[in-house]
Amino acid sequence: MKKHLFTSKIKTILVAAVALAILTTVAVAVSGGMAPGQNVVGTLLSPLRTGVAAIDRQALRLYNYIFSYESLQAEKEALEEQILEMQEDVRTAQEYQRENQRLKQLLELKEVHDDYTFVDAYIISWDSSSWRSSFTIGKGENAGLAAGMCAVTENNQMVGILTEVGANWATITTILDQSQEISASVASSGYTGVVQGTYDAENSQLLRMNYLPTDAVLKNGDQVVTTGSTLYPRGLLLGYVTNVSLDETGIAKYAALEASCNLDGLEQVFIITNYAGS
Repeated sequence: MKKHLFTSKIKTILVAAVALAILTTVAVAVSGGMAPGQNVVGTLLSPLRTGVAAIDRQALRLYNYIFSYESLQAEKEALEEQILEMQEDVRTAQEYQRENQRLKQLLELKEVHDDYTFVDAYIISWDSSSWRSSFTIGKGENAGLAAGMCAVTENNQMVGILTEVGANWATITTILDQSQEISASVASSGYTGVVQGTYDAENSQLLRMNYLPTDAVLKNGDQVVTTGSTLYPRGLLLGYVTNVSLDETGIAKYAALEASCNLDGLEQVFIITNYAGS
């Protein structure tokens, strides 16, 4: 739109310049070189010549501005493209940095648990609600995965259990899902119970440890870990005690737990495909 307006202005100015030039030529021709009229004609034509020169200068300025504008616009678009490429490079570098940090911590975990065999996988989609929490990873049977295997973070935090497995994908139902019942113990005292997800819509990271003895003494911040089973090894971190109360029956206690891993920021998990005792 701007280019069209600029072009129309130039055409108008050029037409006016040509018309004035023709008038000037005709006036000179009419004067016929007569000496007595030359001074008069020159006096009359001087403003016209000045106007033509001014129009020429304005036309030149507009012409230069248009081409300068197009050049600047092209440079702007090139710079924007470079900025997008640089932003992509930064995102890729940050992703590699996070992955390297996770793998470094995983290596430390392997040194402590040399009986673990891992397969790493990235999360490709989430399916969660207040009563269910699960996600899909981009690896499956082709990578040696099977239903019932356990998913953890690089920090030995339990994430969930593989509940469905395809050729190149698998669904992991997390520890936040109420359908999961995980045998657990309080690391500092040895009290045992069963950990489940909750229906608490305001705190999706909340767990509940049921069937604790009524005389159990727990402190906020106590760690709760897995006791081990055919599905997962012993000692995986589940969460931290935040509150202890009597349950609905009044004959047992339960503890509210904050999940140890932040599922909201989870990108990559590690599937334990084999461990001692499995």
